[in-house]
Amino acid sequence: MAGCGASLSSFFFEYDTPRIVLIRSRKVGLMNRAVQLLILAYVIGWVFVWEKGYQEVDSVVSSITTKMKGVALTNTSDLGIRIWDVADYVVPAQQENALFIMTNMIATLNQRQGTCAELPDDKTMCKSDDDCAHGSIDVHSNGISTGRCVNYNTHVKTCEVIAWCPVENDTYVPRPAFLKAAENFTLLVKNHIWYPKFNFTKRNILPNTSATYLKSCIYDAKTDPFCPIFHLGKITESAGQSFQEMAVEGGIMGIQINWDCNLDRASSHCLPKYSFRRLDNQDSNHTVSPGYNFRFAKYYKDANGTETRTLIKAYGIRFDIIVFGKAGKFDIIPTMINIGSGLALLGVATVLCDIIVLYFMKKKFYYREKKYKYVEDYDQGLNEAFRTE
Repeated sequence: MAGCGASLSSFFFEYDTPRIVLIRSRKVGLMNRAVQLLILAYVIGWVFVWEKGYQEVDSVVSSITTKMKGVALTNTSDLGIRIWDVADYVVPAQQENALFIMTNMIATLNQRQGTCAELPDDKTMCKSDDDCAHGSIDVHSNGISTGRCVNYNTHVKTCEVIAWCPVENDTYVPRPAFLKAAENFTLLVKNHIWYPKFNFTKRNILPNTSATYLKSCIYDAKTDPFCPIFHLGKITESAGQSFQEMAVEGGIMGIQINWDCNLDRASSHCLPKYSFRRLDNQDSNHTVSPGYNFRFAKYYKDANGTETRTLIKAYGIRFDIIVFGKAGKFDIIPTMINIGSGLALLGVATVLCDIIVLYFMKKKFYYREKKYKYVEDYDQGLNEAFRTE
């Protein structure tokens, strides 16, 4: 209890104030200046020069529109000779900050609702009606079982289903890709940006770009770094990928647009920087369900008025357009805050030197005696002196 009382008494009734002691020591003096120089280098070099700590910063707000160009010719036994244009291979026609290009497909023609044999697998193959459960539904099946075992072909029997018939067979993916010519298609990306804090707007089609140039240019990192038209094959090549390999089972490519702008300079120096990378996982240890695909159908009525559809399982490359960046402009508030923080950091040098002098040097007790001085209350000292007299 006495110890606690003494601690409380010293906490409430004692006051300490810094005392300046000049220590003539080369080691301590050099260390103090070295630490101060390091702190100054950090504040000036990193905070102000590299990180531009004197600027107010804002994040980019962006909008994207895209336009594809390109035509392909195919000749197959199912579809015959056919021309494919933008309306055929861009599915859907518009997406938010993305674009899907169909490069491969499995088409199931003239499907009608009815009954037909299910696609053979371990669950659907049968020998008699007893092997087929009536009304059973499986998430991987094409329809609802009728309970009958029917011929799929001359060698295999499967359970009959109520479904869109004939059912799709996607066992084999076409190789090479059905629309391998898509490698030569071009993509125009129109990007508008806005920095709200500074009310600064710009777009990636620069003011000095002419209509003639825009019709003929193709993006190249060295010769045409600001052309907003991209060759699909070169996009995948820049990301270290083969377009023809991606086109078979599909994938996801990222087109990154970086807007880092120093608004203390002229607006003409605020320019986009493009980079490309593949976004879907290509780890060789994870080969299950690779690529990117989905299904859609085109509906119509045949000559008899029966609803009919063409089911398409589309494989392709989705181009995700990712816009990021920040803008900075001089502002007095962050400047003063960082100057104040830098001055406060200089105190670290004094604290570090005090620790070394008072706890690690040979003459630490001598320095401690010079550093600290204990003084009694002046009034209390006078009263004790009068009592002595």
